[in-house]
Amino acid sequence: MNVHVTFASRSSRAGMALCAVAFVALIAAPAWGGRDDLQLLSEMYCYVALASLWNLLAGYAGLVSVGQQAYVGLGAYILFAFAILAGMPPLAAIALAGIISAAVAVPVSGLVFRLRGHYFAIGTWIVAEVFRLTASQVSVLGGGSGTSLPAALIIAIAPSRQLRDFIEYWVALALVGAVLLLIVLLLRSRYGLALKAIRDSELAATCNGIDVRRTKILVYIVTAGAAAMIGAFIFLQRLRISPDAAFSVNDWTAFVIFITVIGGIGRIEGPIVGTIVFFALRQTLADLGTFYLLMLGAVAIAVMLAAPKGIWGLVVEKLGWQIFPLERRVIADGSTVAGNAAKT
Repeated sequence: MNVHVTFASRSSRAGMALCAVAFVALIAAPAWGGRDDLQLLSEMYCYVALASLWNLLAGYAGLVSVGQQAYVGLGAYILFAFAILAGMPPLAAIALAGIISAAVAVPVSGLVFRLRGHYFAIGTWIVAEVFRLTASQVSVLGGGSGTSLPAALIIAIAPSRQLRDFIEYWVALALVGAVLLLIVLLLRSRYGLALKAIRDSELAATCNGIDVRRTKILVYIVTAGAAAMIGAFIFLQRLRISPDAAFSVNDWTAFVIFITVIGGIGRIEGPIVGTIVFFALRQTLADLGTFYLLMLGAVAIAVMLAAPKGIWGLVVEKLGWQIFPLERRVIADGSTVAGNAAKT
C-alpha cells in the first residue's frame, strides 16, 4: 500500500487556482483601474499584510501585541533617514528598513518577552511610545512636526506621476504577496507545527521538546522586519512623515486587530476577508464622522457574538472551505486514511 502525506485538498486546489487568477488580474490593474483605484488597492494590500502579520503573532504564537505601530513607524523613519540624509533610492531603502528593524527587534524582544499575558501587550505599547518620543526628538527629520521627501527623490522613483503610481502599486502587491507566501511557508514548516502546538498548549509543547521562547522570538523578529517594510512603503506613498502619524496606535494596531478579529483570527484567509469588510464599511460610512467608528464597533461586537471564530472561521465550520493548504493529510491508495496532523 502506497502512503504519502499531502497538504492539498479539493477546496485548497480550487482556492489556489482562484488566487492565481486573481493575482494575474491584480497585476494588470493599471490597465483597467484608475489612479484612485490603484491607491485604494495599494492601501488594502498594506492592511492585509499588517493584519496577516498580527494574525501570525496573536493567532498562531499567542502573542497579543498592541504595539505593532512601533515597527511600522520605525521602518518609515528609517526609509526617510536613509533617503534624505544618505541619498539612498527610496525603493531600496524599503528592504533596508526591514533588515534594520528586525535587528532592533532582537534586543527589544529580550525586554518584552520577560512579560506575559496582558503585561506583554502593555509592554509592546510602551515600546511603541518610546519609539514615537525618540522620533520626535530627531531634529534632522523634522522633530515633532515631521518632514517630507524632497522632490528630487520622488522624481528618482519614476519621471512621470503615472509611472510612479504604477510602480508603487506593483511594489504594494509584491509586498503583500511576499508576506502571505512567507507566512504559508512558515506555517507549513516544522516551525509552523511548533506554533500550532504552542497555540494549543504551551505546557504540552514544552513537554514535546519545543523551545517555546525561541520560537516566539523568531516570529516576533520576522513580523517586526516585515511590518517595518510595509510601514516604509506606506509613508513612501504619503511622501510625508510625522511621529504621530507613523506611530499611530489607531491606524496601525486598532484597525488591524479589528480586521483580524472579524475576518477570523488563526486563519490565513481571515485578514483578507476582514480587510474587504473593513474597507467596504469605510467607503460606505466614512462620511458619517464619529458614527463610522461606532458602526465599526457594532460590527465587531455582532461578528464576535454570531461567529466567535470570525467570518472565515464560520465559513470553514459550515462548509469546510480552505484556500491556503496548511493541513497535512495522509493518503493511502488515493484515499485519506488519517485526518489532519496539524489542523489550523
